[in-house]
Amino acid sequence: MNPADPMAAVLIVLVVVLAAAVALLIWRGRGSKRLKSHFGPEYQRALEETGSRRAAEERLRRREQRVQSYAIHPLSPEQRARYAARWRALQAEFVDDPAGAVSAADRLLGEVMAARGYPVIEFEQQAADLSVEHPQVVQNYRTAHEIAVRHSQGQANTEDLRRAMVHYRSLFEELASEPRMRAAS
Repeated sequence: MNPADPMAAVLIVLVVVLAAAVALLIWRGRGSKRLKSHFGPEYQRALEETGSRRAAEERLRRREQRVQSYAIHPLSPEQRARYAARWRALQAEFVDDPAGAVSAADRLLGEVMAARGYPVIEFEQQAADLSVEHPQVVQNYRTAHEIAVRHSQGQANTEDLRRAMVHYRSLFEELASEPRMRAAS
């Protein structure tokens, strides 16, 4: 047996292992980039909560998988019209009863989410689920909810409630809008 043959075999194995490692790093990098791009600020929030890129990305992937199992669908034109009329009435109600309007807006959003196919469960789970399809407005939902909670504790004023309505409105418009056509992948 030629002494160079074992050395060549070791070299080939090293090259294959190195190529596999590089391929894995590229694949992970693309996954990270996709998650950052899709989730936007929600990616950073998950990173801050977990303290680890790997844990944050795993959390976001699990959200995506969970939400894929839901039967989420757009509202019918009749539902959109009915919810839009209720939203306009809530906005008008704000003038006379800001706290009542904010509470009603939170309930209306729960109804819209349920009508779209999201399970209506505890707030943090709802927000996490919404982040999969609506990552750009889910922070508005969190902020509005936090203001509503502060108000229930006597720690929010009328200006805070107005801001809550603005935040709720952005999510409402996103959830109740006509479905957008998705580009073919």
